[in-house]
Amino acid sequence: MSTIDPVAVFRMEAAECLEAIEAGLLDLTHQLDNRDLVDAVFRGLHTLKGSGAMFGFEALAAFTHHCETAFDRVRKGEVAATSELVAAVLAAQDHMRALVDQPDADHGDTGHKLLAQLQAAVGGKAAAVAAPVVAVPPPVAVREASAKRKNSWRIRFSLPANSMANGTNPLGLLDELRDLGECTVRANSSAIPPLDELTPTELHISWDVTLVSDQDRSAIDDVFIFVLDDMELSVEEIDAPAAATVAAIEEKTAAATAAAASTAPAPPAAVPEFRPVEAVPAKREAPVAVSQAKAAENVRVPAERLDELMDRVGELVIAQSRLSQLASASTDIALRSVSEEIERLSGELRDTMMVLRMVPVATLFSRFRRLVHDLARETGKVIELVTEGESTEVDKTVIERLADPLVHLVRNSIDHGLETRADRLASGKTEAGTVTLSARQAGGEVIISIKDDGRGINRDRVRAKAESSGLIHPGQPLSDSELLQLIFAPGFSTAAAITNLSGRGVGMDVVKKTVEALRGAIDIVSVPGQGSEVSLRIPLTLAIIDGLLVRVGSGRYVIPLSAVEECLELSLEEDLRSRGRSFISLRDSLVPFLRLRDLFRTGTKPDVHQKVVVISTGTERVGLVVDQIIGDHQTVIKSMSKLHNNVATFSGATILGDGSVALILDVGHLVAAGQQQEAQLRVAG
Repeated sequence: MSTIDPVAVFRMEAAECLEAIEAGLLDLTHQLDNRDLVDAVFRGLHTLKGSGAMFGFEALAAFTHHCETAFDRVRKGEVAATSELVAAVLAAQDHMRALVDQPDADHGDTGHKLLAQLQAAVGGKAAAVAAPVVAVPPPVAVREASAKRKNSWRIRFSLPANSMANGTNPLGLLDELRDLGECTVRANSSAIPPLDELTPTELHISWDVTLVSDQDRSAIDDVFIFVLDDMELSVEEIDAPAAATVAAIEEKTAAATAAAASTAPAPPAAVPEFRPVEAVPAKREAPVAVSQAKAAENVRVPAERLDELMDRVGELVIAQSRLSQLASASTDIALRSVSEEIERLSGELRDTMMVLRMVPVATLFSRFRRLVHDLARETGKVIELVTEGESTEVDKTVIERLADPLVHLVRNSIDHGLETRADRLASGKTEAGTVTLSARQAGGEVIISIKDDGRGINRDRVRAKAESSGLIHPGQPLSDSELLQLIFAPGFSTAAAITNLSGRGVGMDVVKKTVEALRGAIDIVSVPGQGSEVSLRIPLTLAIIDGLLVRVGSGRYVIPLSAVEECLELSLEEDLRSRGRSFISLRDSLVPFLRLRDLFRTGTKPDVHQKVVVISTGTERVGLVVDQIIGDHQTVIKSMSKLHNNVATFSGATILGDGSVALILDVGHLVAAGQQQEAQLRVAG
């Protein structure tokens, strides 16, 4: 049985906490007067500091404390929430990540520089701003009077029975209350069960605290800020004489309890005015049940375990295919029945496994908010990021491999596409440029688009650069699509100078290689003066797909079923008539088709009744002529060897039930080949 590393768990939770802090800071950039966002960032910093100290990340806790203090001053209205403060804490957050990942490394004077930047953002603005944005503090005289006046509070609280098992230490809460002022603490142990029924890890004690402090109610609430949802808390403000009475009565009650325990078993007389909080079992159990139910809704599973489970499901699908083949050749009714049942169960298991691997693209898009924020400050451009279709789900492997290509595309849109503020105003556009990230599902593909409303792609500059680089011959005729695809050539860049953003000609080349490795395709649309849109067509999954098994000659091939529109019969007479033009008429439209027998050079004669499988990607369609359609097939995708990486016609392979290998056709490549053939025939005709 594997043991859980507490430090590894902390790092995962810290990463989530830092993501939440970053999201709050980026939201705060646009809503500096939003008190809820300020509170959310403060709570995140407070949690990170406390958790870091608990797990021994002292440097992280000490550094985060300064950022927490800055936002605490914002909460109290002492300073304003400004864009400089947000930028300083965002920069500090990167250092926090480094302290989480490498706590023992030498980070130099990075921390001191960041804290100086933070101090300048807080201290400099505090004196300059007369009316803070988030909260307006009371007049100085009122604050001084309030500081001298001490408030008395009676605090009664009880925690869920499983709170200590979940990491909550009630003694830490009591210590924080003591830090606020003079405390009188009394524990109520009346709810502790008999010894034979006691569970050592459960908490059955409640507390009654009298606090005399110059702090207000919000300071008390901050002590319990992370356990409020599951606990019972009562806070009452009382005057000084009442506080003294409470303390005296509690002392007398404690003394009477001790005396009664030594003389008689009868309980001490209750004091109705200041009765200690009693634990009612019905009320105590309800929050615990809710908390446990919430905890059970999500389970953290390492990604490698999902990958291992996916491999096992893939092997099961192959074994089930073998069983189905044996059952179809047998006359045993019982065997066929069992085979059909296992086929159904394996299909359901496969679908369930695929759902487990699907991740919403929101997890990918959220990373670019920080990137756009930093690039806007670096370039001086006003940039607005818009995201659409964030609920669209894609295989987690696809998400991981798309992160870097999308970074290059977004940086390219901002640097090459969007104009400066002055140029946009001069051309009649709004001051702020817009970059739109969108995702939508189309059949078995997901289409992720990066669109900007900038200047568009300069075709003349692209052609001139391509000719000077030797990519094309001077004056070589190219379609608009072919010309735009040149920007993905290795080393290609139209930037006049090398900057931090572009100019080295490596980014777009990486995009193309990654997308092609994912069996995807790239489309570009650009209108001069209006902007550009780059669309990535990516398969939903890279593991198991539904396929259409076909025969061409003596070989068997798999066509992804999500790309199949329909199947037609092509008689021998029609095949002979179409020689030289390779078009079929399909509902008043001509669809080009490819004879796979000729493409694969099988050297066999065509069957009498050939079939045409019409496939599509987006709006483009092409027919594939095959000898036989065998049927649908659950296809476990196996990657091609390194020797076959350059074979563009195939995207992978799969193992059939009899142990033989069937190649999976690359639909995007075949559609492009069909369209190219159509264009050549149109030019020739």
